[in-house]
Amino acid sequence: MDTWQRRTALYVVGLVAIVLGFTVAYDYGMTVFDNRPRAFIHSLQVVVETFTTTGFGSDAPWESVEMNVLVILMDVTGVLLIFLALPVLLFPLFEEAMSTTVPTAIENGLSDHVVICSFTPRGKTLVAELDTWTVDYVIVEPDRERATELYEEGYRVIHADPQSVGGLEAARLSAARALVADAADEVNTSIILTAREVDDSVPTVSVVEEPDRERYHELAGADTVVSPRRLLGESLAGKVTTDISTAVGDTIEIGQDFDIAELPIHRGSDLVGRSLADSGIREQAGVNVIGAWFKGEFESPPSPEATLDNGTVLLVAGREDQLQQLKDMTLTSVRQFGHGETVVVGYGEVGQTIARKLDEAGLNDTVIDRNEKPGVDIVGDATEPDELRAAGVESAQTTVLALSEDTDTEFATLVIRDLNPDVEIIARAEETENVQKMYRAGADYVLSLATISGRMLASTILADEQVISMDEQVEIVRTTANELAGQTLGEARVRGRTGCTVVAVERNGTVITDVGPDVHIEAGDELVVAGTDAAIDRFRNVFR
Repeated sequence: MDTWQRRTALYVVGLVAIVLGFTVAYDYGMTVFDNRPRAFIHSLQVVVETFTTTGFGSDAPWESVEMNVLVILMDVTGVLLIFLALPVLLFPLFEEAMSTTVPTAIENGLSDHVVICSFTPRGKTLVAELDTWTVDYVIVEPDRERATELYEEGYRVIHADPQSVGGLEAARLSAARALVADAADEVNTSIILTAREVDDSVPTVSVVEEPDRERYHELAGADTVVSPRRLLGESLAGKVTTDISTAVGDTIEIGQDFDIAELPIHRGSDLVGRSLADSGIREQAGVNVIGAWFKGEFESPPSPEATLDNGTVLLVAGREDQLQQLKDMTLTSVRQFGHGETVVVGYGEVGQTIARKLDEAGLNDTVIDRNEKPGVDIVGDATEPDELRAAGVESAQTTVLALSEDTDTEFATLVIRDLNPDVEIIARAEETENVQKMYRAGADYVLSLATISGRMLASTILADEQVISMDEQVEIVRTTANELAGQTLGEARVRGRTGCTVVAVERNGTVITDVGPDVHIEAGDELVVAGTDAAIDRFRNVFR
């Protein structure tokens, strides 16, 4: 029952009670005070006439003071009830009639779609990924106002309860390829249980907010349980631990000895301040630069005149030894690893994951959190300079901000950058739209929880499409391109027409990694293509 129906029911019940109450009072008053007994039905008629002003005064005049007072009260009450009916009943009815009508079920022909139960910021990334792969979806939103907003923004949404059998049947769950439960933990488990009741064969993905509740999602029947904050913590820690690892971190294997890696340029590196053309990356390391992030903005391919800075993240392809050579070039010339080298700010799930990964890598770290708990070295406010000094920020080489509030992260970034201009700041962003503000505040590397978890959901659902996504705005995909058969890459102008880079070609089980404009594409070749979401979408539209 929606809000308007509840209001109407309460109004009607209250109106009947008031009318009957006045009827009893009028019938009693006419007998006792005016000595003019009336039948109960007549008393009811008088009350109704008075309230509606359709026959007022049929028993007038009233001789007693008590009856005159009662009639006055009836007059005032009737007027109030009439005016109360306007905002309670009529106005909402007119507003609903004139507002956008959100569907309560999807069309019968829809199939192989993804059912998304509730819409969060990570859902926006998930929907973008599904659109890129032309996979249909439907959002099941129980809140009418939120459903209306999404519908007016162009999303495919229905207003239904995802915890009810009827709601999931309205989304055609039995014909879907997967279901994503993305609400509170208790709601998600209820959705999964309902989905199992509707159709036990549909794969289900559940998002867990509290890590200690993951088991209950599994017990409810979820096929896959995704922990966004744990994933974010591992990714943020990876930006620190790969600095001293003998293996290149964040790599995507293409061939037996050929990988794609994401490598950040650190403060103090000899590459800082040089243009890409003058950096010597190609000459010294032999890698192919596919793209680069400049303050969170991805460029593919990057301009040869683009200036490299601390925080610039290169997306490169090459052999393991070549990637290792480039990694050495991206690091500070002199690095000293000692106590307090890394400061972790915030010790929630993300911060705990970061600290655990640093410990596993053998790195010393200092943890600061405003609450005293096991694992916290300094209890203090991350926005207070004195308390950050106590945590060792002034002498730290890296600070990882794992705060849950973006405004706190932005302010802490300003304070830390003021205390230590040379420290590397790796930050977590709760909302994607705040990433740029953190870069402007002085962060070197920022990861958005909504973006990384949305991509993780998409990767889980689209596993059969061989999607391999990086942490941010770029995708590496394996795909066929029938339109390219019989042409060279130079003749097809792949990079110029789509903005994508073909980094490898797999032919008859052999991976060709020396890919230049003269490479000839044959029918049945599988291409490894790198580019932004939009560029990958253009590639599919042009060459499929």
